[in-house]
Amino acid sequence: MAQAGDLSVRRLGAAPHRLLFFVGATNVLIAMAWWSAWLISANATSPWMPQPEGVPAGWLHAYVMQYQMLPSFMFGFLLTVFPRWMNLPELPWSSYLGVGIGLFGGQIATVLGAFGVGSMLTIGWLMTVLGWVTGLVALAPHLWREQGTTWHAWSCFVALAVGLVGLTLFGLYLLSDATWAWRASAKIGTFGLLLPVYLTVAHRMFPFFAGNVLPGYLPWRPLWLLTAFWVVCIAHLVLELAGAISWLWVIDAPMCVLAIYVCWRWGPRRSERPLTPPLLAVLFLGLGWLPVTFGLYAVQSIGYALSGTYQLGYAPAHALFIGFFGSILVAMVTRVTQGHSGRALTLPKVAVVAFVAIQLVAVIRIMAEMLLDPMFWYAVAGVGWLLGLGFWILWLGATYLAPRVDGKAG
Repeated sequence: MAQAGDLSVRRLGAAPHRLLFFVGATNVLIAMAWWSAWLISANATSPWMPQPEGVPAGWLHAYVMQYQMLPSFMFGFLLTVFPRWMNLPELPWSSYLGVGIGLFGGQIATVLGAFGVGSMLTIGWLMTVLGWVTGLVALAPHLWREQGTTWHAWSCFVALAVGLVGLTLFGLYLLSDATWAWRASAKIGTFGLLLPVYLTVAHRMFPFFAGNVLPGYLPWRPLWLLTAFWVVCIAHLVLELAGAISWLWVIDAPMCVLAIYVCWRWGPRRSERPLTPPLLAVLFLGLGWLPVTFGLYAVQSIGYALSGTYQLGYAPAHALFIGFFGSILVAMVTRVTQGHSGRALTLPKVAVVAFVAIQLVAVIRIMAEMLLDPMFWYAVAGVGWLLGLGFWILWLGATYLAPRVDGKAG
């Protein structure tokens, strides 16, 4: 039994996505279990979980999601595909082991810090920084070793480097209690890190996936579109950092229109839809949250410009985080897991449940901003996320501890 257990653990190091998707799956469980418990406590007559010392729970939740949980999956994907995109040798386990240790250990320490254990918040931040830097060091040489220029790789690398700036600012907040540093870190995490990486991967992979399975489908991924994505992300970020909320619609309304157009250009035509496999369909359904997100941001900023009141609260942010990021996470991770474990490229039932749950949780969390007793609905959404994705996460963990079903390495 011990030998079997040791062998299962060794398999995690066989490929970057094995290790870091396993870390990401575990981080999802830990992060959402803590956050759901805190929200339930906050709704109780006598809360049993006080605010974490030094960092409000909501702020800590945003940090964990942006810099520990989602990046675990992002690094796992990018450390796997960088060599393939550039036709270079695959990375040895020694180059990405530190990334997994840093992001996993960093989140464990952070959650312990949330319960008031010593200096764990600072230790967790330091471990996350070390894991992050290890990932950048592993990825960087590909950029100058390749023949030619892979702009998608450069785009993702720049976003990760910007993310390191945001991560550093969170550390500054921890050490100095400078509120501006936390706010900047949170905005950078969304529009300087996560959204650029998601849009870059979508730009490269979604048309590619569709072109592989739909007869007659013409992949469309012009370089100007990738540039436009970056312009929107940076412009929105700059306006957010400047506090110019009433002017965000100038960027977000056109982005909403562009996102609708992208959904139309990338998605299967009516004649192709009966042939669209569910594993591809969920990618485009998740993409549909992009125009919803920027439509909500535009409505929010226009409302602020006209009335001077801030409506919708965090509804646009959660349309982005739960609706777009969450849906694409389930769809992409499931596809990578199926393909890289030697399974057929089909959508397993456990992933169907997770994807449907994400849609429901996103709607609940968005509507919570407009309902009576929003804290109650925040807790419902948190528990829904945890329960809805729980079996999918366990499936991921079991898959990456097991050998490929086709007997191949990796």
